[in-house]
Amino acid sequence: MGAERGKPYRGDLITVTFDARRCLHAAECVRGLPQVFDTGRRPWISPDAAPADEVAEVVRRCPSGALQYRLVDGATERPDVPTTVERTDDGRLVLRGDLRITAADGESVPETRVMLCGCGASGNQPYCDLSGSCKA
Repeated sequence: MGAERGKPYRGDLITVTFDARRCLHAAECVRGLPQVFDTGRRPWISPDAAPADEVAEVVRRCPSGALQYRLVDGATERPDVPTTVERTDDGRLVLRGDLRITAADGESVPETRVMLCGCGASGNQPYCDLSGSCKA
């Protein structure tokens, strides 16, 4: 999470960022820590509502990478080793590891978790936005 991408939600020990354009509503966050991630509340992320290590663990479950975190000491998510690539039944590509993704604007960004478009219809290339044949 070098340069912050998405809206930051700052806590005392952890900052969580959320990139709404990448969210595919897997709801891993809401199921994992509903006291931190509550879509019926504003702001919907309360990073101090659970220990920072638990918040970080739940953020790492986000398959799209829409959620990221940075601890107060500057630590961020360590990439999975080895890097994995999985194709879902509906064509999305789920990648985890030490990744560098080139966005549609040509910018190359470091990533640890992404869900890429497999059908070519996404309006947020190369990321999946569920606009094509992979609708959930």
